Amino acid sequence: MGAPPAGAAQDTSRIAPGVEYTELDIPAAKGVAHAHVLSVDLRDPRVRVDLLHPGAVAARAAVSRLADSRGAVAGVNGDFFNITETQHPGVEATGASVGPAIASGHPLKSGVPDGQRFGPALPPGTSTKDVLGVGVDRRARIDSLALDGSVRTAAARLPLGGLNQYALPVGSVGAFTSLWGSVSRVRATCGTDTDRAAPCSADTHEVTVQNGRVVASAGTPGSGPIASGTTVLVGREAGAQQLRKLSQGDHVRIRHRLVAAASWVPYRFVVGGYPVLRGGEPLAGLDDATSAVRTAAGIADGGRRLLLLALDGAPEFRTGLTIAEVAATMRQLGSVDAFSLDGGGSTTLVAREPGAAAVSVRNHPSGGAERPVPNGIGVFSRP
Repeated sequence: MGAPPAGAAQDTSRIAPGVEYTELDIPAAKGVAHAHVLSVDLRDPRVRVDLLHPGAVAARAAVSRLADSRGAVAGVNGDFFNITETQHPGVEATGASVGPAIASGHPLKSGVPDGQRFGPALPPGTSTKDVLGVGVDRRARIDSLALDGSVRTAAARLPLGGLNQYALPVGSVGAFTSLWGSVSRVRATCGTDTDRAAPCSADTHEVTVQNGRVVASAGTPGSGPIASGTTVLVGREAGAQQLRKLSQGDHVRIRHRLVAAASWVPYRFVVGGYPVLRGGEPLAGLDDATSAVRTAAGIADGGRRLLLLALDGAPEFRTGLTIAEVAATMRQLGSVDAFSLDGGGSTTLVAREPGAAAVSVRNHPSGGAERPVPNGIGVFSRP
């Protein structure tokens, strides 16, 4: 790890081969923040990182539970997510994350429209497609992943507007697979591309496709588990009008993939959030006024080292950092690129003591206990 921020007290210990844990104090504008940092050496063949998730996109669990279920030695919480639906009475919050996600090389979902995201305002020039990922070459990168997909019928070829995401672009068709889970798909038709709180669409339609044929349809999105090999297509407005043209038994071909903007190397792991540092320079327009509990990830040593930071959030430690201070801190710790993850009550860092059977929560979560989250970054190390 690089030099600690000026004036910071530091205490470092080894968690596992290639994984170190550090506690440090960070002087900030609103007072001293207390941070917990994992340094992950991706050059070590015994070490890897992957997405922690509960097995369904629309589900949540505590980071410690996610880590222990996968045998991770450490981890932090991940992306922002659909935490509440106060603007849409009667609509179930899905718990699904905002941005794209890839676990063990398998795409789980794509990103919602920018205006549908939860979390603080995005810095200029960033979007819900931005991701932190590690490729099959074991290098960490910041990138952007866009959905490339289509629905082909005998009469038309429709662009696919979403994959397992809690909000679909206006007028589009989205695909939901068995990876979505059993939560209602109604939320996908609420809000607009620019206003998360806008009313739910009154013009919706849903079609179930199994083995390449339509087997069912409905006027409103449904709920319940989706069988493996089955895809549910949800349309709103113009998308709904196109789906209404399909009848039971019609042939439908659905194709989708996530396409990276910067890297030709396939990703093994991807999580959403937004960049705050690129090429050693903070992004323009970062908030320098609002202090809060934060989680962040940094990339150092040409992508060969990953730094994971989580602040304390208990009442006595809730000074926090601004996003501008997060960028500066990650740079001082040695990062060339850095990425903001979900913060506040979600901020959690766990690590396993050498010889222990389970991880323990190392920071002080804001609510006094772990908040269930949809995903996280898991650190794995073998002897």
